[in-house]
Amino acid sequence: MHVVATAGHVDHGKSTLVRALTGMEPDRFAEEQRRGMTIDLGYAWTTLDGPPGSDRTLAFVDVPGHERFIGTMLAGLGPAPAVMFVVAADEGWRRQSTEHLAAVDALGLTDGLLVVTRADLADPGPAIAEAQAQLAASSLGRVPAVAVSGRTGAGLPGLRAALADLVGRLPAPRTHGRLRLWVDRSFTIRGAGTVVTGTLGAGRLRVGDTLQLGGRRVRVRGLQTLGETAGNVAAVARVAVNLRGVEVDEVGRGDALLTPDAWPSTSAVDVRLHPATGTVADLPAELVLHAGTAAVPVRLRPLGGSAARLTLHAALPLEPGDRVVLRDPGRHAVAAGAVVLDADPPELRRRGAAAARADDLERATEAAAGEQLAEQVRRRGAVRRSELAALGVPTDDVGLVEVSGAWLVDPGVWSGWQQALGAAVDAQARAHPLDPRLSVEAARREVGVPDRALLLAAAAAAGLEHADGRLARPGAGDHLGPAEAGLARLAAHLEADPFAAPEKGDLERWGLGVAELAAAERVGRVVRLSPDVVLLTTGPARAMRVLSGLAQPFTLSEARQALGTTRRVAVPLLEHLDRRGWTVRVDGQLRRVKGR
Repeated sequence: MHVVATAGHVDHGKSTLVRALTGMEPDRFAEEQRRGMTIDLGYAWTTLDGPPGSDRTLAFVDVPGHERFIGTMLAGLGPAPAVMFVVAADEGWRRQSTEHLAAVDALGLTDGLLVVTRADLADPGPAIAEAQAQLAASSLGRVPAVAVSGRTGAGLPGLRAALADLVGRLPAPRTHGRLRLWVDRSFTIRGAGTVVTGTLGAGRLRVGDTLQLGGRRVRVRGLQTLGETAGNVAAVARVAVNLRGVEVDEVGRGDALLTPDAWPSTSAVDVRLHPATGTVADLPAELVLHAGTAAVPVRLRPLGGSAARLTLHAALPLEPGDRVVLRDPGRHAVAAGAVVLDADPPELRRRGAAAARADDLERATEAAAGEQLAEQVRRRGAVRRSELAALGVPTDDVGLVEVSGAWLVDPGVWSGWQQALGAAVDAQARAHPLDPRLSVEAARREVGVPDRALLLAAAAAAGLEHADGRLARPGAGDHLGPAEAGLARLAAHLEADPFAAPEKGDLERWGLGVAELAAAERVGRVVRLSPDVVLLTTGPARAMRVLSGLAQPFTLSEARQALGTTRRVAVPLLEHLDRRGWTVRVDGQLRRVKGR
């Protein structure tokens, strides 16, 4: 399907023309038909001539021409990829012709067709010449022109052929990836519930899809396109979506159905402005932004040159490249067109930040896609690919650090993290020689890395070791500095007599207090059976070899005698072996080696 919007002055025959082309009534309301003017958006469709198998279906979005309904006109024109501009031969170019062309130009539409109506009432030549001159100065440029009479039908075959040529020139739509459907109507159908309509410009809708509507998830119960039920609809198309569990007053024009978690809403965007008249400085600070079918009040802050910051009163799902219209509500006129450059702009805090931001935007506009991506990552330091994709930023990696396929990191930031992590670990070792390992969470907070996976990757790149949630230089945790001499004394003592655990006084004379012993146990140098009873790590296994040679079961006294130690050591040692499951209590007095 192809979709074309009408544009032109009120009462120049747009709806009559659509009716003649389609045989359908685009003016849906009795008030519109009574007054002979379009008040709301109308829809109709036809089939064009063309080779078999070609896409010959054309849907029209018929917009109101009266100046009081310019907001409605923009809602219809915004999502459409092409325009049929209508001028009456007997009246020529009029005020609302200029207003509608300003909207077309603001949206940057480049595909269109000029149709001069009421050719039976006046020579169409002057109107064609005047209108073509006006259109040539807009984004449309030079477009074909057709003169017709909706009343007599003269020229309609030529118009249908020109429309076939127009839609044949339109670029192929994107039918994959994330979806954003701007809602232009919502209503209730008995037995079905709430239905919304819109122009699907990209992507594909399927029955059963889960979509995001505001802050909630909704399900697609059914689909129709051009009055026919469908299981799926691909862009470009006019589509009606039956939503499950949504009340009609919960959705309306300006809302958007979105692929879940793929479109962050933004309340501030940086844009490049194209004022309808004058310069950026001449624009009022308070305007209304029209994007898709949405209309939101905004505050404009010039940054410098053609760049500006728009602060939205309500967040919208926008992305770089979106073309929007700024309307002056006081004059009911288009004030400017704008192209979204950044949907997640940085705060402007310092003096001169606005001018610097304008320079950044200018450089980004001129830069290649890879350089633009690098600038986006540089600004954030590190960012998830999914976040950039949701902001409409292409994420092909160009000279960036990629971590786990999920994160992109600026090379300078990546290097800085490694240096800072090394310094933090070294500081921990100097301040706490008995505990030189720095916890991962402490390191993450100190260095300012946003994610644990990023920190561990940076630590590995810096040559640091990670074990048990702590970071250290290789081998740093094994050497206990001032405690080494005392540990050597302890080791010599226990090698001579494995179960003769030194007394507390001996340990203290050797410089082995609570902290030193805890550090030694942490790095696997000793086993503490109790705060003051310490053996080498080989002690429990050596004890098991002795106990296995005893008649089973055995008593504490028999174990103590076999080990050649005191009750002070034997009691906690046997309890340690119980906890490890190497020995098993038979009763209050007896134990046995497990399996014996």
